[in-house]
Amino acid sequence: MRRLGDGVEAALHCAAVLAALPMGKVLSGRDLAALHGISESYLLKHLRTLTAAGVTEAVPGPRGGYRLTRPAKDISMLDVVEAIDGQGPTYVCREIRQKGDVTTNARCAYEKDCFVKRRMLNAEVLWREALRGQTLQDLLDDGEVELGDQNKEAIGHFIAEKQK
Repeated sequence: MRRLGDGVEAALHCAAVLAALPMGKVLSGRDLAALHGISESYLLKHLRTLTAAGVTEAVPGPRGGYRLTRPAKDISMLDVVEAIDGQGPTYVCREIRQKGDVTTNARCAYEKDCFVKRRMLNAEVLWREALRGQTLQDLLDDGEVELGDQNKEAIGHFIAEKQK
C-alpha cells in the first residue's frame, strides 16, 4: 500500500472550510493557507487540482477565491481524495512471487491472480466505498460537535472577516 499524499489532508480540511461558507461567498487560497498554517504555493497546487476535478471552482479577480461547486452533502470524501491522489489503485502488485530464487518461475504455477493482490484490492474497494459514503457535510457535522467553542469562534470569525 502506498501512503496517501499530504495534499489529501490539506484538501479535505480546505474543502470542509469552503463547505461552511455562505452561498455565493469565496475564500482566497492565501487565506485558506493562512488558516491552516501551510504554504500558499503548496495549497494553490491542490486547489487547482480540486478545481480541475470539479470539486471547487476558482472565481477570478480581486474579490475572487474558491468555493465548492455543489452542496457539501453532494461531495464525498472520495471525490476529494481521488481529485488529489488519482483514481488508480493504491496497491500495485509487482508479482514478486514469481521473481524469487526459491519458488518456481514456471508460468503455469501462476495462472491464478496473486492472493495478496486479490485481498489488498478487495480491501481497497471497501475503503473507497467507506469514503464514498462520507461527505463534506459529515465533516461539517463532526466539526460542530467536536471542535471546541474557542476554535469554532476563531474559525467563524476568520471566515466572516475573510470571505468575499
